[in-house]
Amino acid sequence: MKQAKEFRSLTGAELTMRKQEFKKELLKLNVQVATGANPASPGKLKQLKKNIARINMVQREKEANPK
Repeated sequence: MKQAKEFRSLTGAELTMRKQEFKKELLKLNVQVATGANPASPGKLKQLKKNIARINMVQREKEANPK
């Protein structure tokens, strides 16, 4: 849950930038897997997917409850 708290403290633009970075990294790892190479850290795939989902959750929360 530490990650979600960190994401909540970021602004909307920062969240979007972070999400784009995570997606680029996820794409690189997916290409490695698709080509048959073993990724350096297989757990990183799952972690990146979860972080993207957390960012999406925080963005939806901010849209629903603007302060």
